[in-house]
Amino acid sequence: MGLALYRKYRPKSLKDVVGQEHIVTSLQKAIATDTISHAYLLTGPRGVGKTSIARILAHELNGLPYDDSSNHLDIIEIDAASNRRIDEIRELRDKVHIAPTSSKFKVYIIDEVHMLTREAFNALLKTLEEPPEHAIFILATTEAHKVPDTIISRTQRYSFKPITTDDTIKHLMAISKKEGINIDKPSLKLLADHAAGSFRDSINLLDQLAGSSDAITQKDVVSMLGLPQELTTTELSNAIRSKSAKDILNILDTSRSEGTQASGISKHLLTSIRADIISGKIEPLDSLITLLDGLAKVNNNTNPYLNLELALLKYVSINDPQPVPTKESTNNLSVVTKATAAKPTVEEVTVIPQKNNTVKPKEPKIVQQPQVSQKPAKSAPTNDDSNEPYWQELLNQIKTKHNTLYSMLRMAKPKLDKDVLNLYFGFSFHHKQITQATNLQLISDTISEIRGTSTQVTCTIVKNDKSSNSKPAESSPPIKTHLTDVSNIFNGAELVE
Repeated sequence: MGLALYRKYRPKSLKDVVGQEHIVTSLQKAIATDTISHAYLLTGPRGVGKTSIARILAHELNGLPYDDSSNHLDIIEIDAASNRRIDEIRELRDKVHIAPTSSKFKVYIIDEVHMLTREAFNALLKTLEEPPEHAIFILATTEAHKVPDTIISRTQRYSFKPITTDDTIKHLMAISKKEGINIDKPSLKLLADHAAGSFRDSINLLDQLAGSSDAITQKDVVSMLGLPQELTTTELSNAIRSKSAKDILNILDTSRSEGTQASGISKHLLTSIRADIISGKIEPLDSLITLLDGLAKVNNNTNPYLNLELALLKYVSINDPQPVPTKESTNNLSVVTKATAAKPTVEEVTVIPQKNNTVKPKEPKIVQQPQVSQKPAKSAPTNDDSNEPYWQELLNQIKTKHNTLYSMLRMAKPKLDKDVLNLYFGFSFHHKQITQATNLQLISDTISEIRGTSTQVTCTIVKNDKSSNSKPAESSPPIKTHLTDVSNIFNGAELVE
């Protein structure tokens, strides 16, 4: 079995370390002047050389040669992730007073030290406070904020930085030349960018590509990493700018079928938006906060594509230029679906109040609304009740309870006709969100409390036919179903705030 490249090309001495010159210089000076500390804390992101420097330092302090197979009795490595209990640290504390077998120092390297339990940290603290002359501790961690201040204050801390893209490319080029790997510089840059400052990750990716082809191209790298194609990212950016929910979903479906990772798309969009902000070519920043937050959380659960779709569609819905006036009502619900034909297409969901549910009327709050200069959509009917006060009160209360639902509900064009509240939507996304059982129930409970009367609710999708000014065709009779039969967006996935 061949040796992995990241192990084969680990530095063997401090002078071989790349990208951490500030740390190397300090340690070399300490060794040369014999000003050695009894404890060091190495912190920073993964794959930047913390463990390698800890091993090199342990050997150079003792004047020992180092390679990846080195195994010395006076250099003890402890993985705190699997030896985190107080028993292991007590054993260390008991043995630390035993003199080294053949070296000047007995060096303890504790990797991922932040994983120790509180009791283990307390046991280690006593040793760090009064260490024997021959003992040196080198602690390494990726999460320094989890290490107690009492431990940190008794160490010399060295903060590692992510490796720059240029340093990573140079290092990968040197390895490629030695290994006879035929890969061009643009492809190496893709590897370096994807590794995000981690030498180990970038070398692993190069190792994975080494046997894939005689001459490695950018296309090979993009395919292996699941990165979005340039055409895909351009089309997606255009769809976001034009607020086209349909185009966004179509592009994402195509990307998913091609094996493109959702994380790659979100990373590209975040980078692109950041560049636009820096260059000043950006819309008001407050309108992007929700999008940026959603993109940053794409990998937060087991369905990254769902998170990506929701982040983009939520941004589109919030920035949809449709006018949103008026106000309505509703109670506990049962659902009726209405299928249609003709132009424009109309899909309607009727909500019928359940029996035996009485609610005391409540005096509605009258909220003055500003005049809206835009004309209502031709396909969304208007009525004399467009300024009816219940609608704004419903929106206000929904906003305090469920901000995402409020964003969808305010996209509706309402019309109150006797005891029937009609909600008209221009996009099926908004319609499907509103007609989820939990969302309908919340709207029902809220409007019932406000209005104090049972009201039927219908949800209708209206798509305008630009070539015709005709009114919507008569729809087929409603088919009664239960709330649980209402189709849930994204194949029944639960939406998490």
